Amino acid sequence: MESGFGSDFGGTGGGKLDPGVIMEQVKVQIAVANAQELLQRMTDKCFRKCIGKPGGSLDNSEQKCIAMCMDRYMDAWNTVSRAYNSRLQRERANM
Repeated sequence: MESGFGSDFGGTGGGKLDPGVIMEQVKVQIAVANAQELLQRMTDKCFRKCIGKPGGSLDNSEQKCIAMCMDRYMDAWNTVSRAYNSRLQRERANM
């Protein structure tokens, strides 16, 4: 299995390092890690909120609760992300 980092570490051959390629690979890995953390936190929060007694299947009310909880969590996450990105852009513009 290839890790995304070749033997020349994203270089153009001959063992040269390409900082731009490496930076993009790092950004992708950070984005994947952030998405995994978001999913894990959302799962934990909604499970604790919606599942009273874990069993072999979810009843209708648990299914609805999970769906609504996940929708609200993602809506909140998107709102916070937009506000954060907007603030970062304003601060960069003021530099």
